[in-house]
Amino acid sequence: MPKGREIRCYEYVNHAYGRVRDALSGDAVAVFRAATRAASSRAESVAAQLRVQVAGLEVAKDIAITVRGLDEVRGADGAPVTRLALEWEAADSPRLFPFMQAELSIYALTATETQLDFAGRYEPPLGALGSAMNAVVGHRIAEASVHRFLQDVARHLRHELGPSGG
Repeated sequence: MPKGREIRCYEYVNHAYGRVRDALSGDAVAVFRAATRAASSRAESVAAQLRVQVAGLEVAKDIAITVRGLDEVRGADGAPVTRLALEWEAADSPRLFPFMQAELSIYALTATETQLDFAGRYEPPLGALGSAMNAVVGHRIAEASVHRFLQDVARHLRHELGPSGG
């Protein structure tokens, strides 16, 4: 991962690990696109949308998101953990916005509840000026947009996977 600022967050999905893993392993980019309501008629490289509230207004930016890898390992307790290596950048003018590298880990909490655990790092754009802006307000905006992204993904999975219970 690049050096830079770290963002960590997590969400829960009230469905069994296997169902959540299968949904994200099958086509994570499609899940992200649907979850963030990015228009499917846009160019295929636009996979999702980050949104955040700034001064009472919702601001959105289309992102090109790529799954760089997917693997299943065993956690400390021996239970399976699925990890997706992600990268994203702004679909338009990527040099003006942060580049994110992250890992989304998926694992069972109970037989009917799964955790999505996001750990990422991003590098602010624009060198020293971008770092200064990031220190003042940019990091809070980046954190809020990642939290919103993960909330949207969890909400989408809860709805799309149907009634909970396994």
